[in-house]
Amino acid sequence: MLIHNAGNNRFAMLAETSYEDFREVLDVHLLGAFHVVRPAFERMVKMGYGRVVLTGSIGGLYSMPSVVNYAMSKSGMIGLNNIVAIEGKDFGVKSNIILPGAVTRMAEGLDTRQYPPMGPELVAPVVGYLAHESCSVSGEMYVSMAGRIARAFITETQGVYRPSWTIDEVAQELAAIRDDAHLWTFHPIENGFGEHMSKSFAMTQAR
Repeated sequence: MLIHNAGNNRFAMLAETSYEDFREVLDVHLLGAFHVVRPAFERMVKMGYGRVVLTGSIGGLYSMPSVVNYAMSKSGMIGLNNIVAIEGKDFGVKSNIILPGAVTRMAEGLDTRQYPPMGPELVAPVVGYLAHESCSVSGEMYVSMAGRIARAFITETQGVYRPSWTIDEVAQELAAIRDDAHLWTFHPIENGFGEHMSKSFAMTQAR
C-alpha cells in the first residue's frame, strides 16, 4: 500500500505569490505524489495487487484565498488518482483520494478555537479502509472532516446542443446551459471518459 501524505504551505494572494513559493508547494504535494506513485505503481502492477491513497483537499475542489499553489496541487491530484485507478483496474490496483479536514501542523497560524473536535484520529479510519485489501472502491474521493464522511465527485449539467454557436447565443442560452435539473455524473474507471463522449455525441442526433 502507498499513502502519500506529505504537505506544506506558503500563503500569499495570487498577485503576490512568488514563483519560488509556488514551486515549493507544487513540488511537495503534486510532484511529490507522482514521484512516489510512479515506482510504486509499477511494482503493484507486477504483483497484481496494490492500494494507493492520495491526500487531496477540499481546497482542491472549492479553494480559498491565498493558496493558489495548494489549490492547483490538490486539483491536479484528481487526475493522478483517476489514472492510477483506470490503469490499475485490471491488475488489482485501487486508488482513492482522501479530502481530510484535521487540525495538524498544517493548521499552525490559523485560529481554530471555534472548530469542533477535528483531530487526525477522525480521519485515520477512512484512510485505513481505503488502504485495506477489503476496500471495494477505486477512483473516488472521500471527505473526512470533524467526524463527517462523505463522497465527493465531479458532475456536469446536461447542457444545450446547437450545430453552431455565436457569442450572443452562448449568452442567451446560459441559463439553460447552467440548468442543474439534469446532471451527468461519470465514474473514471467505469469508462467515464467514453460515456462522456458518447452522451455528448448522442445529443447531436437528438434533433
